[in-house]
Order: sequence, then C-alpha cells, then structure tokens
Amino acid sequence: MWRNIALLLGISLGVSLTGAGHVWAQVVTPRVKPPKKEKEPETQTLPLPPEPPPAVIADAGKLAFHVSPLSSKGLLTQQVHDALKALDRASGGATFVKLRAFVAGTGDMRRVATIVAEDFSDKKMPLPAVTTIQVGALPMQGAQVVIESIGADKKAVNPNGLAFFSAQHVPELAAAAKAQDAVMVQVTCFVGDLTQVDSARAAVTSAFPGAAADFVQLTRLAVEPGTSCEGVGRLQKPGKSPARLVFTGTQMAFGDQEEALRLAYGRLGRALESMKASYAEVLVMSVYSLTRPTADKAAALAPEFLGRSARPVSSTQIVEGLPSLDATVAIELVAAGP
Repeated sequence: MWRNIALLLGISLGVSLTGAGHVWAQVVTPRVKPPKKEKEPETQTLPLPPEPPPAVIADAGKLAFHVSPLSSKGLLTQQVHDALKALDRASGGATFVKLRAFVAGTGDMRRVATIVAEDFSDKKMPLPAVTTIQVGALPMQGAQVVIESIGADKKAVNPNGLAFFSAQHVPELAAAAKAQDAVMVQVTCFVGDLTQVDSARAAVTSAFPGAAADFVQLTRLAVEPGTSCEGVGRLQKPGKSPARLVFTGTQMAFGDQEEALRLAYGRLGRALESMKASYAEVLVMSVYSLTRPTADKAAALAPEFLGRSARPVSSTQIVEGLPSLDATVAIELVAAGP
C-alpha cells in the first residue's frame, strides 16, 4: 500500500512540475528588435526678403498720393499690414513708387521695411523705396504708424506735372501753391504737440480741399513748437515740370562728423546713378535729424554735392528717432529722371 501511495505521489508531482514548466514558458516575452530611429527632417533655411531699392523712377504724370487711415487695433506689425491693405484699396491697384512711414510708440520701426518687402514679394509686386521715421506721437490713442504712399496710376492724373513745396505755415503754403498755379494733392503737417492738430486740420481742409493730409508730432517733447506743412501740388498749366521723377529712400549718417555725412551723400549719389539721374537734377531734399546742430551741418554740406547754384525745395525736421540706433541724420531726395 505504501508503495502505491508513493507511486501516486510521484506521478502527481511530475504532473504538477510539468504544468508549472508549461505556465512559465507562456509568460516569457520574446525578444523584439528595437524600432529603427526615424531620420530627423533637415533644417530649412528660409530666404531673407529682399530689401527695398535705394531709388525708384516713375512717370510724374501718373503719380497719385494717399495717406493710410490711423488705427489703434493691434501692435505695430498688424497696423503696418492694415495700412498697406488700406493704401492698396485706395490706390486702385497702382504700382507703389515710394512709401514714407511715421512710427510712434515702442515698436521696432525696422519692421516696417521688412513687412513691406514681405508683402510686396508675396504679391509679386515691385518694391517701392521706403523711408521710416520715428516720431513722438500720432493723433489717435494707440496708433503706432501712418504711411504716406506715392503710386503710379494706370492713367495720367497730372498732365502738366507736379510741384513740391517745403514745410511752412499754411497761409504761406497756400500762397506758394497759388503762385505756381498748383492744386495741392498731398500735405504733411508737423506739429509741436497734438493740441495743435485740430486747428492745423481745419486750416488744411479749408485751404486744400481734397488733398491727402497727414498730421504728426515729430518729438515727444516740443523741441521745435509750432506747425509747418509741406506738400505736393498738381500743376494746372504746362510748365517745365520733369516728365519723370526719381524717389530715393533715406540714407543715414552715423555720427556728426563731416566725413560720416559725406558718406551718406555718397550713397545717395549712387542711388541716383542707379536710375541714371544725378545730383544736378535734385528737386527736393528732406533731412531728418535727432538734433538741430547735426541737421544744420548736413544741410551746409549739400552744396558740395548738389552744386553751389542748386536751389532744391528743402525741409529739415528734428525727429524722435531713426531706423538705426547709431544714426544721427537721414536724408532723402527727389530728382528729375532721364
């Protein structure tokens, strides 16, 4: 009997061990090859947008002038995009030749030229010359930019050409326009502080109905109080107005030394030469400076390049800032084209 019991226990034990071995074999995880690492995508370098040209030439008879509406919506980038869209609608698809942007606030004014280049490149449109100036304030709370445009229309709108007028008081500007038999098409008024805007706007509206008007406070503090307005007029009778005009962007000088100012004039000369124009044909010179002494020094050097007998229409403005932190003065020109 004991032998039978031992035999039965042995059989049971063997069966249990065999079962246990079978269970153990089921839970062993087979070795799996690790997945291959995916190849990381190559870093793409986006091309930089082209820079606005140093100068552009256009038919004077086809030039139209507009000013973007002020907006307090968003920050500088959005306001620049919105201003460009508004100008495009107002111009009816004209080809932009020159843009002048006045930027207020703390936004990076260098973004203006970059946004212009991006927008125009995306639309396969030729780039205009661009001037960007930092001013003290604009006449709307939250507004950070206003842009003036000159566009080449598809048809002639100035059959007798254009006349340019330096910054002066509105009565004197009206008298100068009358003397040349010109109807003002664009007026820019520089005010000492924003409390002067309403009276300046009323005077401009009365004297120049229909003109595209812009009002800016050049510095946060009234460095040079008072109001002066510059403008462009459409001549009513045939005269000696050039058929084509060259518009440059600004060229900046870094420092107030004469050599630095001469370098800026040299770059302006090359910009004119790229359009087959020269200093001898300069009609308008605009100087933007951080200080009056530097502005006067830049203006005093002009005859060295323009010629002693040259008498271009000139405006000199003291402004809040320029697109480069190291810049002290910026100069732009309008010249008769070939």
